Amino acid sequence: MKTGLMFVKLVNPCSGEGAIYLFNMCLPQLFEVKVFKEKNHSWFINESVQSGGLLHFATPMDPLFLLLYYLIKADKEGKFQPLDQVVMDDMFPNCALLLKLPELEKLLRHVTEEKEIDKKKYYKYSKEKTLKWLEKKVNQTVAALKTNNINVSARVQSTAFFSGDQVSSDKEEDYIRYAHGLISDYIPKELSDALSKYLKLPEPPAAVPNPPSKVAAQRQKRDK
Repeated sequence: MKTGLMFVKLVNPCSGEGAIYLFNMCLPQLFEVKVFKEKNHSWFINESVQSGGLLHFATPMDPLFLLLYYLIKADKEGKFQPLDQVVMDDMFPNCALLLKLPELEKLLRHVTEEKEIDKKKYYKYSKEKTLKWLEKKVNQTVAALKTNNINVSARVQSTAFFSGDQVSSDKEEDYIRYAHGLISDYIPKELSDALSKYLKLPEPPAAVPNPPSKVAAQRQKRDK
């Protein structure tokens, strides 16, 4: 803690399960931690070889995704509540650290309705505001993909089997669909589906079925 860095277990806003995050308590700032694991990988450290070559990536994360998870849960009660009563979790008590992040009130305006009574703020989840905010996130992601010349059509089309004439160069829809997929990793599925409709994304093309010979080969492989 001398460095101000603290690994904590918090809820994954997409799955609802636990995940590891990194807090910089000096800033303060939240980081997402991803682990890259490869078989038979090791590191050279000084003059020795260390097995278990895991790579941990810590990247800044918008804490509003985590706050949004709790706001959606609290919305089932259908009333305005103070934030410290919304961001509560017996399984992940360190969620209280989210309340220490800077400009919290400014962030919450993107996804909540707000009331002030006796100088105390009360909040309620707003689906309409949230979808507008998520649309901006999608547009920002699309812009970043284009700026970095990242091809997305192959990635979008690899999620299903396509015939040869279905594969095409990048289209705007491909960028939006891919960006939607990235954002969906940070929000509950129900909200992801609502965002897809809000973005007016058409249903993906029907997958081309495998030929009988390939189906038979896969079946034989499973039976071995």
